Amino acid sequence: FIHMDPPEHTRYRKLLTGEFTVRRTSRLIPRAEAVAAEQIEVMRGKGAPADLVHDFAKPLVLRMLGELVGLPYAERDRYVPAVTLLHDAEADPAEAAEAYGQAQAYFDEVIERRRKQPEDDLISSLVNEDLTLEELRNIVTLLLFAGYETTEGALCVGTFALLHHQDQLAKLRAEPAKLDAAIEELLRYITVNQYHTYRTALEDLKLDGELIKKGDTVTVSLPAANRDPAKFGCPAELDIERDTSGHVAFGFGIHQCLGQNLARIELRAGFTALLRAFPGLRLAVPADEVPLRLKGSVFSVEKLPLAW
Repeated sequence: FIHMDPPEHTRYRKLLTGEFTVRRTSRLIPRAEAVAAEQIEVMRGKGAPADLVHDFAKPLVLRMLGELVGLPYAERDRYVPAVTLLHDAEADPAEAAEAYGQAQAYFDEVIERRRKQPEDDLISSLVNEDLTLEELRNIVTLLLFAGYETTEGALCVGTFALLHHQDQLAKLRAEPAKLDAAIEELLRYITVNQYHTYRTALEDLKLDGELIKKGDTVTVSLPAANRDPAKFGCPAELDIERDTSGHVAFGFGIHQCLGQNLARIELRAGFTALLRAFPGLRLAVPADEVPLRLKGSVFSVEKLPLAW
């Protein structure tokens, strides 16, 4: 429904908004902290170098998102491949379609389980709403698509950025209370969502001297907006003490990210756990050897080897 207009968009968003308010998501803070601590122990157990992507960030975000939605982490192999391929602009269409079909069949199974035996999760709260099976399935797909690789990516590239800017990392270690501000600056500095919701021009118009014709599809580069020098002074610099109000890492308007409160909780838990557990945290390879994830709608790293 992210590409819908009101009133259809309003109907779907209203069903979900209550689950993602600050008050509602705040109950997940202790769980996020516990999951982050568990994944830290996974990293310790493997020893350095450990991969932040697969040993920490992906499990943290997927476990939290799965518990909220109602998808057991133990069953992740039945849907994660589809989510990954949906973000991959170079994915083989046949492979993506097959993975998507398998994920949809799995979601149908989970939805049927919740109809028979509800639990304290989002799917259970939606099964009795006036929604078709297809609508329920699509909502689950959207939440995973929007909330998994995005937050995982933000945690990984945010860590990469801090390790690359030791002065900012030192400030944060000296004053941990600045973490929330640092997270907002990291979201602005490296915006993982490469573009916002597509719009269609309803009439011809000129914007900054460019003609946009009726029917043209238009989108916004969120990273470019967050590096706008008219809004942020010295935008190419990382400054965890800057005023980041007005950044659009989560989009803007009625289509802004529904799960941004959850994302912030996961990021806060992740960064806190990493900085507390590893005072000597550092890259285990030269920065230019870190493989970047460039072929999809979410910018990130393929892996991030760390030592401590």
